[in-house]
Amino acid sequence: MVLRGYVPTSEETLQTLAALRLQSLNSDFSTHAPFPRLEELFPPHVLHARLPPPPHRPPAKCRGARLRAGLLAGGLWGQALAKQRAERDQRLRGRLREEGASTMAAIVEKWKLLQGMDRPEAMAAYVALVREWPGFGSTLFDVDLHTSPIGAGPQRLWLGIGAKAVSLYKPGEPEPLDSFCYGRISSFGASDSSTFRLSVEDRDLLFETSQVDEIAQLLNTYLASAGARRPPQPQEPPISPLSLEPTVLPQGLCPAAAPWQHRPPVGSSHS
Repeated sequence: MVLRGYVPTSEETLQTLAALRLQSLNSDFSTHAPFPRLEELFPPHVLHARLPPPPHRPPAKCRGARLRAGLLAGGLWGQALAKQRAERDQRLRGRLREEGASTMAAIVEKWKLLQGMDRPEAMAAYVALVREWPGFGSTLFDVDLHTSPIGAGPQRLWLGIGAKAVSLYKPGEPEPLDSFCYGRISSFGASDSSTFRLSVEDRDLLFETSQVDEIAQLLNTYLASAGARRPPQPQEPPISPLSLEPTVLPQGLCPAAAPWQHRPPVGSSHS
């Protein structure tokens, strides 16, 4: 979850986490120690965010302009544009290598400061840093919010489901935009196969997501275990109750895989 960018924290802390991971894997710094690839230690999106955005190309306004653009693209002008794109891509790759080397050097310097720390200590320090995020322990789901108390939708958000509350996060932001304790939730359920509805007091929140069933099951489990479960409204399909001691809880956020593949929740022992 850290490497995929779903534990929002500062770049300095991300470097420290990478150094602790190296200490856990290799013990004290040594020039002969095997080095994992940077993307196995540090979130790649942080490096990509440093690169300049691609140039904006305004759309053609009429058929004649599109036709002229097509004719130009097929001739010398098109070849010149292709050459410019190739040169720009090469510069970006070079810049990315430089940023990666600079980040790895900073991680190694922090690793050197951990000399004498054994593996259990490094793991404990790693988890302690991650626990500083208020959303630690929640299961996160990537959703599009269509009915929003914080502005016009849809918005891409994280839906965090924890033991005590449901929270909405702007991706990458450590503090929630809003948070609802289970006592405020009046009903919830699937509007259709890709839309989940959550009623909080006098507000209805509609989330578009590929994990409707997982969200409903996890909410039902937490509400039941907290003794705060409330029946769905009549127009909703009923939600079957889950055991209070499930063997496996539904998992959230699968950013690097198909949406049905399970991943460990934030707060698990995986980095």
